[in-house]
Amino acid sequence: MSDRDSLSARQLPFMTLSDGLPSSLTGPPPPLPHYLNAEGRALARFAVEGNAVVTGGAGTLALSAARALLEHGLANLVIFDLQSTIRASADALQAIKDDFSQSRILITAVDVTDAEAVDAAFTMVAGEIGTVDTLLCFAGIVGCVHAMEMTPTQWRKTLDVNTTGSFLCAQAAAKQMAKQGTGGSIMLTASISAHRVNFPQPQVAYNVSKAAIVALKSSLAAEWANHGIRVNSLSPGYMDTVLNAGEGLEEARRSWSNRNPMGRMGSLGELDGVVVLLCSRAGSYITGADFVVDGGATVF
Repeated sequence: MSDRDSLSARQLPFMTLSDGLPSSLTGPPPPLPHYLNAEGRALARFAVEGNAVVTGGAGTLALSAARALLEHGLANLVIFDLQSTIRASADALQAIKDDFSQSRILITAVDVTDAEAVDAAFTMVAGEIGTVDTLLCFAGIVGCVHAMEMTPTQWRKTLDVNTTGSFLCAQAAAKQMAKQGTGGSIMLTASISAHRVNFPQPQVAYNVSKAAIVALKSSLAAEWANHGIRVNSLSPGYMDTVLNAGEGLEEARRSWSNRNPMGRMGSLGELDGVVVLLCSRAGSYITGADFVVDGGATVF
């Protein structure tokens, strides 16, 4: 039978959707305790429970988000990143350990494009701290190259890290969450680059990789809801971090700010509120969503 003939003989696997009953993993959360006062209810609404894994976790934005989760009650934190980034961020990593000494904070070198290494890392996490309840995928790279000059290697590397790496980590986390039977929250990092062409820099591979992330979170949200796993994505605009700093980027920075209704780039910490929302009780009915946090840049 030829490959074409075999199409008519295939059988499709079907998704299983949840029935949403209180006994299911997608049932509504229990009411907030009646004995809490207004302040207590406010705190409980945005409380973050359990353990989190953060990929690309030694980066500036990821560390800020991780710190916010710890501030809202996260029990333990595991950071995945490349060894070189871990070394470069040694002071910041030590600071978060010092500030949250009551939590276990594990830091391990992981290449998110290596499926075996990713699986081993999540197995280690489950063994060390018991459960994986939250995953934040911040690992990613960017490259600005004219499309006609881009090599196949450059194209593949960007998609491999940004898209395939996110999928491999989400898959490994979801397997562990399903095994636990406790559900969980997965946040993928997309970008405004998923929604419009950036200007003035050419970065076709990055744009495509981030558009794929938006499609990925929708697909995974549909497939994994039955396991109580919520999957969402965050689409930041231009953030004022070291990745967008330097004299060589001054002209581009002016362009990015001038095309933004708020007239500026995002500051460190301005993504953290959305991250807490998605990882807390407050986000219990949010899945398959993409949150654009860009100061209005994509309204044009």
